[in-house]
Amino acid sequence: MTTVLYDERVTELNNAKIAGEHLWLNPTDLSAATGWKLETEGLCKGDTCVRTQGAWVDAEGRVDVSAFAQYMGQPVTREASLDVWAFGESVNARRDSLHSLQAPEFTLPDLDGKMHSLSDYRGKKVFLFSWGSY
Repeated sequence: MTTVLYDERVTELNNAKIAGEHLWLNPTDLSAATGWKLETEGLCKGDTCVRTQGAWVDAEGRVDVSAFAQYMGQPVTREASLDVWAFGESVNARRDSLHSLQAPEFTLPDLDGKMHSLSDYRGKKVFLFSWGSY
């Protein structure tokens, strides 16, 4: 079972193909996990379409989501032992948010799996504690 964290979605998938640092999803799983759809125009989400690069789609119609995210300027991290992939906000969106005085929106689960968004606490003092085992 592969877990994908994308925007505010947490999706568990059974059909993901992992090849090194590349996550390949079939079109149905791609749409469920990311909101992007494989169309004849390319990868589309709402009114936005990005022409697919040859290496993003394999012969079986699966999309390399990690390569697409890299192209879009989204950071990608993976916890291999748990088979969890997390996709961040695009670099351009983060750069634009740094010019404002408001913290960028994000949503993360607590230890019990309940999702919390920063916007839920807007107007209140918030203490964020993070830790990494780098």
